[in-house]
Amino acid sequence: MSTPQALLASPEDTEAQFYEALQRGDIEKLMSLWSDDDEIVCVQPGGPRLVGMAAIRATFEAMFANGTINARPDKVKRVHTLTTAVHSVLEKIELTTADGVRSAYVVATNVYVKTPQGWRMVCHHASPGTSREAQDLSDAPSTLH
Repeated sequence: MSTPQALLASPEDTEAQFYEALQRGDIEKLMSLWSDDDEIVCVQPGGPRLVGMAAIRATFEAMFANGTINARPDKVKRVHTLTTAVHSVLEKIELTTADGVRSAYVVATNVYVKTPQGWRMVCHHASPGTSREAQDLSDAPSTLH
């Protein structure tokens, strides 16, 4: 189990540090942001459901073996209660290819709980996205009449 490094005052603090750890390839920092609950869950795009610290750590270690992950949160939608926060995030991923930098999108849901050590991640569920996800679809009318 990872030892929390600092008191995280809000879900937004935890989320910012999560994406920073991805961009730096910092496995220790990344794992310190997770709750030490046995039932934490992570689903990577197209991957299986990973349950528990060891399984989640192993998948991020394998990803970092190929380099850092240039993922940036965008269009975050938040639902907060006193002890739980759910963030729906459009992640913009930048990949360097032989043809230059290309962008891809991942739709993710990050769930945080408030613990005595501050806010910790209990779930990261990411699904492949398309450029269409860059535009929000909602029930709200797009024009006023």
